[in-house]
Amino acid sequence: MRQRLTRAASLFWVAALLAAPAVADLSPVERDIVAAVDAEARAHVELLERIVNINSGTMNADGVKEVGSVLSGVFERHGLQTHWVDLPPSADRAGHVVANATPQNGKDVPNILLIGHLDTVFELDSPFQRFEYLPGNRARGPGVTDMKGGNVVIVAAVAALAHAGALGDVNLTIVMTGDEERPGRPIPVSRKALLDAGRNADYILGLENNINLTSATVARRGSSGWKLEVKGVRGHSSQVFSDRLGAGAIFEASRILDAFYGQVRGERYLTFNPGVILGGTAVEYDARNSRGDAFGKTNVVAQDVVVRGGLRFITEDQKKRARERMRQIVRTNLPQTEATITFTDGYPAMPPSEGNLALFEQLSAVSVDLGEGPLSQVDPGRRGAADISFVGRLAPSLAGLGPVGSNLHAEGETVDLASIPLVTKRVAILMHRLSLP
Repeated sequence: MRQRLTRAASLFWVAALLAAPAVADLSPVERDIVAAVDAEARAHVELLERIVNINSGTMNADGVKEVGSVLSGVFERHGLQTHWVDLPPSADRAGHVVANATPQNGKDVPNILLIGHLDTVFELDSPFQRFEYLPGNRARGPGVTDMKGGNVVIVAAVAALAHAGALGDVNLTIVMTGDEERPGRPIPVSRKALLDAGRNADYILGLENNINLTSATVARRGSSGWKLEVKGVRGHSSQVFSDRLGAGAIFEASRILDAFYGQVRGERYLTFNPGVILGGTAVEYDARNSRGDAFGKTNVVAQDVVVRGGLRFITEDQKKRARERMRQIVRTNLPQTEATITFTDGYPAMPPSEGNLALFEQLSAVSVDLGEGPLSQVDPGRRGAADISFVGRLAPSLAGLGPVGSNLHAEGETVDLASIPLVTKRVAILMHRLSLP
């Protein structure tokens, strides 16, 4: 069955390439870039299959490093210099790949930073581990779109520029982080390599998945973590609501979460989500592995609740307002209960900027010249946080330039294989045009 699907995918791929739109408005070099992408399309799908079949859940350091080694080898074959950036043991993460291509003859051209990430949300204990071809020129696998498909787009764009003889005109930095899905702490340490590259960049392109094939992302929301801890008085449930026992921790946690929903929800681009809740007589939460245990009985008033959640926002001011409203709700407690909420900073927001919008127009022009038509801007409310947010304020930036797929972060994640060469052509030609004198 697998062989039949593989062969069917190959035939569909060829048909898709033959049906590609005309590229009448491209320069000779850009036509060579297009031809190179098409010629290597199958090889890059095979590369995708190879790296998807390597488990690289964030906490699987060996797997993250193996994926990094495979991709570094491909970059080196095209003449890029690569190195691995180790993180300190305290960060408890694998590290990052950094690759560089310098322009020939000392040409003074803008530096372009491409951002990918090596890790996925699928750890070693996930049952979802293997790449599988599907009908309709699709494939399924852990991280096949987010973001191993985007990493392959980076590789394919570099290869196309090299085959077209244009890589020597590009001043390129590539950073593929090993902990995008769960960044190591402290952030200034785990993101130092990315921040250093961002400070030297004139343009920044994030290759995570796109929402669709007719858009690009000029703004992304930031993300913040929060932890709610509630204490109550333990006792026999026959005395719940009494002056001595009060409401119990679970009722108080429920009140707080309901108030968050009713009083904080509603502001555009602001979302918050309680992702894990544990309550009962005894609670243990393992933050490293996002797991926990709770013990309780129906005839005992709960004395402990822990809730871990996330907060998404479009500006720092919006984040601050939401945090303050949540604190106010937590301060007023049901009888015989107390609660505290703490916040941790994660990804900053990437608000829209004039530079981002100008870069978007250049990408849209590439799409038009490829015969694909103009692009639209993705609503930031449809995007989560990403590594580009740490550096997006430093230079004109675009995100979500990778392939499209479905069921991201879930078992059954898929990728549209035909989207890989299409977005590769856009990215490679944009890089070429940004590097012209």
